[in-house]
Amino acid sequence: MPELRTARLLLREWRDSDLAPWAAMNADPEVRRYFPDVLTPERSAASAARFQDDLGRRGWGWWAVEAVATGEFIGFAGLDPVEEHMPFTGVEAGWRLARPAWGHGYATEAALAVVTFGFESLGLPEILAVTTATNLRSRAVMRRIGMTHDPADDFDDPEVPEGPLRRNVVYRLRPGHHRPGEG
Repeated sequence: MPELRTARLLLREWRDSDLAPWAAMNADPEVRRYFPDVLTPERSAASAARFQDDLGRRGWGWWAVEAVATGEFIGFAGLDPVEEHMPFTGVEAGWRLARPAWGHGYATEAALAVVTFGFESLGLPEILAVTTATNLRSRAVMRRIGMTHDPADDFDDPEVPEGPLRRNVVYRLRPGHHRPGEG
């Protein structure tokens, strides 16, 4: 199973030692601000198990993200096929970090690593990213890695209740438009 390395990050398979910080991260209302709810420890553990299964089966998916300098688990990043209920298809890039890891450029660094892998190792013709319209920090990461937004792609997520989290935006990236070598 491939690991992805950057100057400061290791994107790797999930370990048992990741489960407690992963659960704490998913129980943090600020980390989950753009999601309908926080996750219980059981739901967090189940998601990590699914992520590890996907990595083992496909060789890519949602990797655990570790800060190389400290060996600390700081979140996750990766690629995954777009969920079936979405009004489009493709492969989505995503990331989520624990609050202490915010503001250090780790999300951009991890995102570049996964899109570089997607284009260079998987030969993907396009990579998407989706977030709520109000998630300005994540949208900024999408722009920094070279993704573009077309408002015609925006949609209401049918699995999210009415409210400010329902409206989503889609960003797209094609090979050669990201910043290779930084991931």
